[in-house]
Amino acid sequence: MKRSRLSYDEWKCITKKVLSGRQVHTDFFAGYIGLMDIQEVSEAQTWKFHDEVFVVCDEGMKWLSILPQDNFYCITAMMNKENEIQVWYIDMIAGQGVGADGIPYFDDLYLDLVVYPDGEIMVDDMDELEEALRQSDITQAQFDLAVTTADNLKNGLLKEVNLLKEYTMKCYEIISAQV
Repeated sequence: MKRSRLSYDEWKCITKKVLSGRQVHTDFFAGYIGLMDIQEVSEAQTWKFHDEVFVVCDEGMKWLSILPQDNFYCITAMMNKENEIQVWYIDMIAGQGVGADGIPYFDDLYLDLVVYPDGEIMVDDMDELEEALRQSDITQAQFDLAVTTADNLKNGLLKEVNLLKEYTMKCYEIISAQV
């Protein structure tokens, strides 16, 4: 299981960025909300889905990180220069914390959900989750946690894309008021 930091260091194409974020405790949300302003990239990154190309990483984009404190997922909303959500990428996680440098992290459980603006949900990396279980990199309980969390999201927050959009934009308003 790998540890992912909300500084997105694994995205080597991002050559200059500004990070901001904070712990939030309101009636609406409890957890960490972060924002990464992507200022320079070595090369724009795109994903293709149903013959449509989605830009997910380019200069001027923002990535909004939503890490609820008592849940087992992390949402990254990839937004264009006009603050329109291009795609949501949701990691199923085993746990979370904050590094010595103050950057939040999560322990990635391999399984991901990708939600497109039309509301279609793609399950990603189920094969990696199954392989991690076979190789004993994760326990059966962690496997079940990832699958159950994904199912709960699909039947809850992700069931109606407009509700997901509203939730995301409320989180964006909270963090952008600080910047």
